[in-house]
Amino acid sequence: MKDNSNRPSPIYVVSGGKGLAGNNMVQSMLIQYPNNNVPVVLVPHVIEESQVLDTILKAKKDGGLITHTMVQHNLRRRLIALAAEHGVPQIDFMGPLAEYLDDKLEIPSLQSPGLFRELKQQYFERIDAIEFTLDHDDGLSPQRLSEAEIVLCGLSRSGKTPLSVYLALYGWKVANVPLVPGIQPPDELFQIDPGRVFGLQIGKNQLVSHRMKRLRNFKNTDNTSYVDEHLVNEEIRFANLVFLKGKFTVIPVTNKPVESSANEIIGYMSARFDFGGRKVHSSPFHGNDVNEENSSE
Repeated sequence: MKDNSNRPSPIYVVSGGKGLAGNNMVQSMLIQYPNNNVPVVLVPHVIEESQVLDTILKAKKDGGLITHTMVQHNLRRRLIALAAEHGVPQIDFMGPLAEYLDDKLEIPSLQSPGLFRELKQQYFERIDAIEFTLDHDDGLSPQRLSEAEIVLCGLSRSGKTPLSVYLALYGWKVANVPLVPGIQPPDELFQIDPGRVFGLQIGKNQLVSHRMKRLRNFKNTDNTSYVDEHLVNEEIRFANLVFLKGKFTVIPVTNKPVESSANEIIGYMSARFDFGGRKVHSSPFHGNDVNEENSSE
């Protein structure tokens, strides 16, 4: 691995994606040789034969080695052939395993570079969204509302939390703000883009029913003001005034499953903003739990 100047020759890591997998493999070996000073050159996003040839000629000039993690069969085979033609040593990290899987699985390969990294990135983005949503549930951290992609607001038991968590499962950063008569909503609610704020509108009868169930669950049936129909009507009027003041999009949630409300919101978001095409396709809830979850928070 030495050239005429006694300097270590480079190892090229060629990949159709970012090259992270190949680089990790090379580095995990080099660390076994302390103070080796071998330069590692990443060559990512190789999708054409001209890129392959260019790298091979560079490696030939400096006496380097080519390693590669090419998942596209034809390009990988062409790299191997060109390396042999120019007398450049190469190590194929991906080919033998890919050929084995092609033979044993009898499933066509997607041959999509960076797919594993992309799926991992989507996973971590989803975890970040869930953490953000839980940290901004029920009015927490209003000073950070501007960081939310979606903001929900509504009365107690209108379904803010389950809808927020549902959206977060699909990677959306959601904050929700409770509306309580006599308590002014945070100023930040009216300072962010109203196109990202959605008011959850629920009918009186369903709201009272959900609240009564809540009180029974907590053995707090003495709290009559929480379910008083006259007071509930006043709360609904107050919420509607807030929606009107902020020019928020109103989402009716009465007798509506959570995924329907979510799809409606995503429809508005997709029309108004570019969020990489994220959509809500199906429900993580099952059966009759959907309707019940939509109205509990």
